[in-house]
Amino acid sequence: MLTAQQALDHLLSHARPVKESESIPMQATLGRVLAENVNSLVDVPPLDNTSMDGYAVRTADTSSAGHVLKVAQRIPAGSMGTQLEPGTAARIFTGAPVPPGADAIVMQEDCAIPEGSNDQVQVNIAPTSGQWIRRRGEDLTAGKTALTAGTFLRPQELGVAASAGLTHLNVKRRVKVAAFFTGDELALPGEPLKPGGIYNSNRDTLLACLKSLGCDATDLGIVPDRLDATRAALRKASKDHDLIITSGGVSVGEEDHIKPAVSAEGRLDLWQIAIKPGKPLAFGAVRKSDEPKDGEAWFIGLPGNPVSSFVTFLLFVRPFILKLQGREEKLPQSYFMRADFDWLKADRRNEFLRVKTNTQGGLDLFPNQSSGVLTSASWGDGLVDCPPGQPIHKGDLVKYIPFDALLK
Repeated sequence: MLTAQQALDHLLSHARPVKESESIPMQATLGRVLAENVNSLVDVPPLDNTSMDGYAVRTADTSSAGHVLKVAQRIPAGSMGTQLEPGTAARIFTGAPVPPGADAIVMQEDCAIPEGSNDQVQVNIAPTSGQWIRRRGEDLTAGKTALTAGTFLRPQELGVAASAGLTHLNVKRRVKVAAFFTGDELALPGEPLKPGGIYNSNRDTLLACLKSLGCDATDLGIVPDRLDATRAALRKASKDHDLIITSGGVSVGEEDHIKPAVSAEGRLDLWQIAIKPGKPLAFGAVRKSDEPKDGEAWFIGLPGNPVSSFVTFLLFVRPFILKLQGREEKLPQSYFMRADFDWLKADRRNEFLRVKTNTQGGLDLFPNQSSGVLTSASWGDGLVDCPPGQPIHKGDLVKYIPFDALLK
């Protein structure tokens, strides 16, 4: 069996970003991936401006505290001031352009109005040149790159693009993923359960994961435990999709048909990895047609147990999809945290334990780590990456990966 890292490296070595892109209105690009660099159309800010309400002054006139200056002009945001003459100040408000001749802003809290005066201000500090002034282009410079290709567009990136003057962005098309689920025991919520039946939790979990990554996800439903039905589902899924994901049927039982079906409809490159939960993970490709020129759809077969399916999606499918999207590759953020539990039954496989941060700055372990107990993932807020053969003693530092870093 391959290690988790070997398996991930193998998957990522095959992934290639989708080539197609489209230019769409910026407000429709949230959750999409930039296909090309975005250059700013303007300097941001376009002029030197003040970051505080106060008074624009010349430091030559305010070399010591207590100078009294004539207030010669008033400049609200959106207005332009005139040349600031020696011995004068300008009343100015946050965001307003600094008038020519001024080289510092004094906050209004550091000023006072002389008693009986309507047009004077007393400056009670000696400002330094450049104080409280935001310089032209200090955020973005016209013609320079504001956002790079491969950037996943969050609200803050849309704000940057707007400040750069953009109305449309060129983004990668959505990655198209088909998912189906094998198992005669499966039923959808709302349907009556037959004896021995269970509700299909993987469908909603995995489709939600795909949507959270911005994929165009197609639900092909539950496929009967038959080789012919599994092959037919693979052929249907391969037609218009970049990736096929299945859940269940990847083990070695007589009713597990994924392995022979994928081998018949394409090829299987990887099967079984040394992790727990999630050993029976399959990777390969399915032909889109009998014509080689039509290419292939990638295939990843996940285990049927709900925790195994969820964890292997996060660890292997997610990074594969990110690379298909052309996103900048980033390892999920992890931390070393204190284990407030014992895990003494070390496994020869790399284990991923469901844990929860506690108020004492440590990690608590969900008591039942079975791959069928999905409530462990709902209760927890992350995983502990436990290396093969390594027990954990209370107080040990362990590698913690929060779910928040794996679900975006």
